[in-house]
Amino acid sequence: MLLSSIVQIPHLFLRHSSTTPLRIRSICSSSSFIKMASQDYTFGPYKIHHNEVFYSTDLSYAMVNLRPLLPGHVLICPKREVKRFVDLTADETSDLWLTAQKVGRQLESYHKASSLTLAIQDGPQAGQTVPHVHIHVVPRKGGDFKNNDEIYDAMDEKEKELKEKLDLDKERKDRSLEEMSQEAEEYRKLFL
Repeated sequence: MLLSSIVQIPHLFLRHSSTTPLRIRSICSSSSFIKMASQDYTFGPYKIHHNEVFYSTDLSYAMVNLRPLLPGHVLICPKREVKRFVDLTADETSDLWLTAQKVGRQLESYHKASSLTLAIQDGPQAGQTVPHVHIHVVPRKGGDFKNNDEIYDAMDEKEKELKEKLDLDKERKDRSLEEMSQEAEEYRKLFL
């Protein structure tokens, strides 16, 4: 079944005509889900499969992480490929942070966490390896790291691993598209 033609949502079948433009406000509407499912996403030079994306607005999207530090570690990105935070428009900046707030609230509750780490590595010297602005949203629980700030060292190490294409951390392996799709599907339900 082609998602761009017919999408099955529990108790509902939707048909989409390719001549009808769909605007996306949030994943809450069924037409938005169709738009998200047929849209191409990029993350710097990488193509992101729509199954990895679980929330989208006109200007931003949220995707599951290839190598999460903790359960619920996701990325919020502007749809437009923007390398540095200062190059975002005012609307993109607002939308990005509002999306991070909404996604963070839902994932903190879903994972029964008590806090959130929100982080941006803005530029190569800050540890950014993918040249596309993104906010790390990580639900946190007491004791998840021995010292709370160790999460930043772990984030830096992850970025270095991706850049060097080395598997220095035997505990954290790349996940399959199937694993990431399943996680994204669970998160999508939080916004219906």
